[in-house]
Amino acid sequence: MKMNCKKLIIFCAIFVLNPLVIKGEKQNISSNRYEEAYNFITKMLVDEIPLNFKDAVFATENAYTDGLLDIDVINNEIDIFTELVQMLSNSNLITYEKKDKDIIGKHAALFKTITDTSTVVIDSTHIYEHMPYTYDFEDVWGQSDWRQMFVSKLLETGKGNCHSLPYLYKILSDELKIPCYLAFAPNHIYIKLFSEETGWYNTELTSGTFPVDAWIIASGYVNTDAIRNGLYMDALSDKQAVANCLLDLAQGYQHKYGKENPEFVVKCCNTVLQYHPANVNAMLTKAEAQKFYIQSQTTTEDTKEMYADMEASYVKLHQLGYRRMPEKMYLEWVGLLTNDKYMNRDFKSNKHVQE
Repeated sequence: MKMNCKKLIIFCAIFVLNPLVIKGEKQNISSNRYEEAYNFITKMLVDEIPLNFKDAVFATENAYTDGLLDIDVINNEIDIFTELVQMLSNSNLITYEKKDKDIIGKHAALFKTITDTSTVVIDSTHIYEHMPYTYDFEDVWGQSDWRQMFVSKLLETGKGNCHSLPYLYKILSDELKIPCYLAFAPNHIYIKLFSEETGWYNTELTSGTFPVDAWIIASGYVNTDAIRNGLYMDALSDKQAVANCLLDLAQGYQHKYGKENPEFVVKCCNTVLQYHPANVNAMLTKAEAQKFYIQSQTTTEDTKEMYADMEASYVKLHQLGYRRMPEKMYLEWVGLLTNDKYMNRDFKSNKHVQE
């Protein structure tokens, strides 16, 4: 009887402890994927490998999903999407005769494919219909589930947000080899494009509209200092867009492992800021990570240095014109995008739409 009890205790110990060991091993593997993604994206930034926004985006998503993202399926879907846009761009969606006609025609087709139902006749018996993507008002900042921010989630469900929708637009533009630029507003990403006929104009995928700069400024959370200092409404270069993927990587890391260890997050944010010093979200994410860590530690020389760095970041953010926009107000702002006649523009003319 005593022998049986002893065996039972040993068995229970093995049964209980082994999952902990396996869990630890899995966490190390997952953490290594984050380092691999960081190194991969950094190689793009230092020109060791070609810049590729699509690959950078899915490297961050693959790290969060523990390498379970089916990249082949995603690439195939993007290829099909690209072919659809190519076909639609030859169907005279808009009247435009400037030298950049081909570029603007492809942007019109891409915009229509994302925001409207698109039908293409394959042959006499086959028709392909692509349904528009819609805005997902659930968990808009991925606080409960970080995958809400993913392009892969958008492709799978047909629903996205102000992160995944402009990212997909940028990915497809790159595949089509037409210029496309990400731009920031408070808690928001949108697209900036250029045409020879109208100059710079804004493309808003969350509502399928073309808001004028004045409307974005009038939202109340974009002041002239923030614009002048490049926090908002500035077109990101391709390298800055790829660097911003390291911010996504850092935020995904926090959602996966918590905020107890800020080292990886700070490293990612510092690299982003090397290539985009005015990246407001990188400055804020770094400072917030440092703040959480400092509050959980006893005061040491290291925490004093971190506090000074954190304080400098907050002071800089305020001086540059940053103001926090509450989530409730952001959701109201997104709703206004579809309703305010003063900010909506026609694609071709880029002029205000009449009532």
